[in-house]
Order: sequence, then structure tokens, then C-alpha cells
Amino acid sequence: MKLVLTQEVPGLGSPGDIVDVADGYGRNYLVPRKYAILATRGAERQVAQIKRARDARSVRDLDHAKEIAGQLAGLSVRLTSRAGKEGRLFGSVTAADVVAAVTEAGGPALDRRRVELSTPIKALGSHSVSVHLHPEITAKVSVQVVAA
Repeated sequence: MKLVLTQEVPGLGSPGDIVDVADGYGRNYLVPRKYAILATRGAERQVAQIKRARDARSVRDLDHAKEIAGQLAGLSVRLTSRAGKEGRLFGSVTAADVVAAVTEAGGPALDRRRVELSTPIKALGSHSVSVHLHPEITAKVSVQVVAA
């Protein structure tokens, strides 16, 4: 199934890209969530329009992403969670928890889908979390997990 992406889909492409995906993935996930539209002749004009808008935003977004990365670099994020005696958490720290802690610490508002946890955080201590702000810029945030 050929689709035109209208939003960025991790691992698949960015807005305006024409991708070939499995029928079920396109029909049941991408199209209903408005991440993509069917690739038709009329959609080609939309692709050109989406790419022009993306190019116009990319310069502004790159500068804005650098600014946010600078804010995140100087931020100390502290997250409290319930833990057992050996320092193991009851549950784990999610991307949404990290976003809430960054906002609470006075940092910028982030999208939880941009926060990448390589492995779930299940222990107390200091952990490094990646935040994809722009295709060219990835910021690292140090998160200190302490017992409640």
C-alpha cells in the first residue's frame, strides 16, 4: 500500500515522504490516526505543499531545537519513585514520567514520544535519557531517580 506521510513516524519517514507499507499497517494504524493519506495523483500536489512547509519550518525548528537542547543540558532533573531495599523500583520510570519531571524542574515542555529510553529505568541512581528534538539534534538529559 502506497501512502503519503502527513506526520513524522519514527522508523518510517517524515511528512511528505511516499512510503510503501503493509496493507494492515496502513489501513488499521497510519490512516485512522491521520499519520498518512493514500497516495493518489491529487496527493502528489499535497506532497509538494507539505515539503515546502517542512523546508520553511526546518530552519526555524533547527534554531529552536538548539535552544531547547541548551536548556536541557543545564537542567538537573530529579524524580522520586517508590523503591525496595536493594534500590529496585516498584514498577519503572516511563517517558511520560521523565517529561513531567523535566517540566517540574523548570525545563521546556516536551513530547513524550520524543523521549527515548534505551531500557526501562527500574533502579535508583543517575540515568541518561535521549530526547530527539530535531532529525539533526538529540539532547541528553540526566535524570536522578531517588527513593520516595
